[in-house]
Amino acid sequence: MQVVKMTDQELINVYLQGNEKAFEELLNRHKNKVYTAIYLFVKDRELAEDLFQEVFIKIIDTLRKGTYNHEGKFSQWATRIAYNMCVDHFRRGKKRTKVNNSDEFDIFDVIYLPENNREDELILSETHTQIRKLVDELPDEQREVVILRHYADLSFKEISSLTRVSINTALGRMRYALINIRKMMEEQAIVLQ
Repeated sequence: MQVVKMTDQELINVYLQGNEKAFEELLNRHKNKVYTAIYLFVKDRELAEDLFQEVFIKIIDTLRKGTYNHEGKFSQWATRIAYNMCVDHFRRGKKRTKVNNSDEFDIFDVIYLPENNREDELILSETHTQIRKLVDELPDEQREVVILRHYADLSFKEISSLTRVSINTALGRMRYALINIRKMMEEQAIVLQ
């Protein structure tokens, strides 16, 4: 059986039997989601790359020790490890997560959008910039849920598990985030195209 056709659990089992290609396939399947989630939290390419490597070193160690519990999805487990490493980093440095744009990386560069004409692209770019600024102004817990839901593309169940709050709390934080964004848009007279 080819490794590209295997499930995540099958890849883990084959990797533990000594097939390095199996882990390479597992990494390739999940690297974009995990790296993007890390980058959106730390907003620093080098730090994100370092944390990404630490995440997969921890994954390898856990797999080799035989302590990985495959009841959940591998992707959710890897993202939880990434999230915890980011939280630990911020606790040590007491830094604040930002979603603003940087010259090095923009999440919208890796998201496929249908081709637009130049005017549409300018409007879309301005809209993304305005939304990022509004998200940055949210309270930490609300901003975290918005990042995990809309930028890291996690389900509310995954967000709940990752942040160790109930699904209702995660949903409530998203609801309040949207209310606050609407309120800020009204106060700042922002109209999204």
